[in-house]
Amino acid sequence: MNQSPLEFAGHIVAPGTRQKIELPVSVMSDHTPVTMTVLVIHGKRPGPTVFVSGAIHGDEIIGVEIVRRLVRAKQLNTLCGTLICVPIVNAFGFINHTRYLPDRRDLNRSFPGAARGSLAARLAKLFMTEIVARSDVGIDLHSAAEHRVNLPQIRIDGGSKRAMELAKAFAPPVIMVSKLREGSLRHAAREQGKNVLVYECGEALRFDETALRIGVTGILRVLREVGMIRQAKGIRSPLTSDVSQSSEWVRAPMGGVLRAFKTIGAWVEEGETIAALSDPLGDEEVEVKSPGTGVIIGRTMLPIMNEGDALFHIAEIIKPLTEDGHTELEQAFDGHPLFDEDEIL
Repeated sequence: MNQSPLEFAGHIVAPGTRQKIELPVSVMSDHTPVTMTVLVIHGKRPGPTVFVSGAIHGDEIIGVEIVRRLVRAKQLNTLCGTLICVPIVNAFGFINHTRYLPDRRDLNRSFPGAARGSLAARLAKLFMTEIVARSDVGIDLHSAAEHRVNLPQIRIDGGSKRAMELAKAFAPPVIMVSKLREGSLRHAAREQGKNVLVYECGEALRFDETALRIGVTGILRVLREVGMIRQAKGIRSPLTSDVSQSSEWVRAPMGGVLRAFKTIGAWVEEGETIAALSDPLGDEEVEVKSPGTGVIIGRTMLPIMNEGDALFHIAEIIKPLTEDGHTELEQAFDGHPLFDEDEIL
């Protein structure tokens, strides 16, 4: 049974085709028009509608590359339902290499938006109306803020059993169960009864090959979970996701030069020394110890610290080590292939 043509923002997308659509966003001060590029892949057969979005924060560019690779995946050739891809939501920030919009507002604190509000509110309203309202599930792609790096992870709220099922299908190294933040896309979507997975990985303004591969294959596994694709070859995950419901940032006890002994994905025990801070000549030095047991899911990339700066983000996880003293996660990040690349890209 073939599905009907899709009407999208005044365009008609025939079943079994894909179409690039430019949604008008704004006009800049010099009267240059700004649009939001949307790729609609409309399958031949009926099925759910899923959106994938990147660069809501303009400097978190890794999502743009994940979308580029995703839309070329051969698994989409037999797609059921509709996949809506928005590689760059915040074009203003993307062009200027910044997290924010020109008015310094954070788009991911501006949802659900307002048609007559600020630029951020108007863009949020457009995204909610044209993308979220049409979709059953969303996957929003992010990275750490500037000068930080995140372990690949999915963030969901604890109020939806289906969200956990989709997160486990994505199969990231870690699933973080965290509270919804008012003004975020995830919160606004849940108010409409929609589940949005937030994929956090890598650094702002940088690509990371491991995080990219986990992202592409994770999205394909979610599409398979909801019945949009059938092929499983090449997208099986070697990891079993760890689930965490609490995390803590370790902060610098004094200003100085940081020497980090651990990085993302590392298993740490409570009281273990994970870094050292010293003055520039090394006359005064303080050890930084882990406040709990778990996995490092984020860390600073800067070696120069002020007192109180965030150093390590540790997710609380209770998990035994393997025989050689490493976690399954550390092994997966030590040169083991995450999937058969030839089957995907």
